[in-house]
Amino acid sequence: MNDLIDDPEIGLNDPEFSVSEISGAIKRVIEGEFSHVRIKGEIGRVSFPRSGHVYLDLKDDKSVISAVIWKGVASRLPIRPEEGLEVVATGRITTFGGQSKYQLMIEDIKPAGVGALMAMLEKRKTMLAGEGLFDEARKKTIPYLPDIIGVVTSPSGAVIRDILHRLRDRFPRKVLIWPVAVQGDKCAAEVSQAITGFNALTPVGGAVPRPDLLIVARGGGSLEDLWGFNEEIVARATAGSDIPLISAVGHETDTTLIDYVSDQRAPTPTAAAELAVPVRHELLAWAEDQSARMSRALSNNLSTRSQRLRDLGRALPKPEALFHFERQKLDHLSERLPAALITLVQKRKMHLSDVSGTLRPSVARLKVDSAASRFGLVAPRLGPALNRSVEARNAELGRVSFRFVSRLIHRKIHETNEAYQQTVKNLSRAANLHVGGLKDRLTALERLRETLGYKATLNRGYAVVRSGDTVITTTKAASSAEALEIEFSDGRLSMPGKPKSAKRSPTPGSAQGSLF
Repeated sequence: MNDLIDDPEIGLNDPEFSVSEISGAIKRVIEGEFSHVRIKGEIGRVSFPRSGHVYLDLKDDKSVISAVIWKGVASRLPIRPEEGLEVVATGRITTFGGQSKYQLMIEDIKPAGVGALMAMLEKRKTMLAGEGLFDEARKKTIPYLPDIIGVVTSPSGAVIRDILHRLRDRFPRKVLIWPVAVQGDKCAAEVSQAITGFNALTPVGGAVPRPDLLIVARGGGSLEDLWGFNEEIVARATAGSDIPLISAVGHETDTTLIDYVSDQRAPTPTAAAELAVPVRHELLAWAEDQSARMSRALSNNLSTRSQRLRDLGRALPKPEALFHFERQKLDHLSERLPAALITLVQKRKMHLSDVSGTLRPSVARLKVDSAASRFGLVAPRLGPALNRSVEARNAELGRVSFRFVSRLIHRKIHETNEAYQQTVKNLSRAANLHVGGLKDRLTALERLRETLGYKATLNRGYAVVRSGDTVITTTKAASSAEALEIEFSDGRLSMPGKPKSAKRSPTPGSAQGSLF
């Protein structure tokens, strides 16, 4: 037996396989045995290349298996794979012959229980808090009485009915509803799109008015049911909202990431409606109370000011007493006025007599003679001065006139005339080109008209059949016509038709159209 084993000739007749054949055989065996598996493990290394695929490792305390999530599947996953997260992956085992390795092609992946979800939630919460999305300083004030309220929720649940009922009881407002899925794979994407869509509406003059307040609401549920409101895209859409937002997700004990990012959290959807608007009757009562208080305050203020005015009036003197001294002063001055006027007139007369003594004819004559002598001295100098002024002006005129040479003027006229002639030539050339272009276009259009017209069709062997002014297009019409006229490319041919009483069924293969 040992001799047979040691014999080198044994096994030489076994078939030989190529590397690809062995790799394919292994691939068929593995994929046949593990066509659908669910594997629980911890995510190790995670890679997100630009292709959109996801490469990761699933491991436990003893082994590691490579896994891949194709781009189309990765875009539909409810969670984003993160290192350290314990998950349950569903897929099938396959091999990669290029590296002699096997791997799991993941079709679905979910956290392995509530503990894994809570770990992921705490990690995401820490990351968003580090970015400042939970800071109170960035949160906006909720408007006291919004005109329009946008609600992001499911249109078929009890939540929207509770909100509308509470708003109707407290203070009716206009409500815009953006229907979304409040759980499942589509929840996070639709909620974030709804928040972004409300913010994208035009504030004034748009087809749909922009809300003054947003409410994101959902009823209670398990952690898995509420997980869509823990997604990062929802938290970032809430933080980026310019419209104040109230989160009302779950019951009072339920807490999601949107509650930390929103401007205000309501324990229930009904409480969100109560936070959004005041009670109309209470507001009316408060307004009436304020009006009554204002009336009482105004009346008390007027009474107080009136009493104060009367008290001050008693301290003032009477109007008649204010004019007693001035009247006495006026009487005293009126008694002194006649004497003062007489004294003033006498002083003016004395001054006039003193001045009139110096106004004698001899003095006036001396002043006239003096002025005449001065004029006689100045008059001889006026003629030479005038001549010198005229000569200076003539010299200035001579210096200026040499620049106005007729030769220069004629040259300027000639140059202007040449420029004018050149402009006329350019305009004529442009007009000829334009007219030529129009002619060419008209000729092309005429050729196109002739090509598209029915006469060009006649030249190709067809004909038009008429009965009077009517074009015959069917054998029935032709058989009932009294006379026919056939138009060919080289003329028309008239031929008698059938009497109206004659009936003839069309023979097989006869022409069915108006063109032959």
